[in-house]
Amino acid sequence: MAEEIINKVALSKLMVVDLEDYYPEGERFVFDIKDWLYEGLVLREKTFRLSVKDYDWSKHQNQFVALTCSTDAIIPAWAYMLLMVELQSYAKKVMVGDLEHLETSIYQDIITHLDVAPYQDRPLIIKGCAHKPVPTNAYTMLLAKLKPVAKSIMYGEACSSVPLFKRK
Repeated sequence: MAEEIINKVALSKLMVVDLEDYYPEGERFVFDIKDWLYEGLVLREKTFRLSVKDYDWSKHQNQFVALTCSTDAIIPAWAYMLLMVELQSYAKKVMVGDLEHLETSIYQDIITHLDVAPYQDRPLIIKGCAHKPVPTNAYTMLLAKLKPVAKSIMYGEACSSVPLFKRK
């Protein structure tokens, strides 16, 4: 007679926190303004403003948008602000930077508003393997948010976790 296999992890008080569960759906888009610059390097206000005016901003409906310039041009802050004025009516989120900065900013908002009450005095595992683009910064922000309330925090999977913190 075979011995019954018992899932001790499922029976424990251990809680798994998976950042993928919080991943917001929506297209990510990098808006590179280099094509709106003279020779890709010089921002001319009049032509830049004309490009902004003539652009169809509605195609960014419900997108997460990263504003960037891939050339070595010096872009004044007002140029990004002008783009924000237009994008804010359509996009879910707009920020200056690359995709990594965008994902970090998205997760910063999520973690800031995360209710930590369910994790009070509980042993936690922050799940490590992600199939979605969860930035490394999100894991560190989550750890900082959970550390004041958790009994202990590990990283990885229940079968192979790395201990990070244990309350004394």
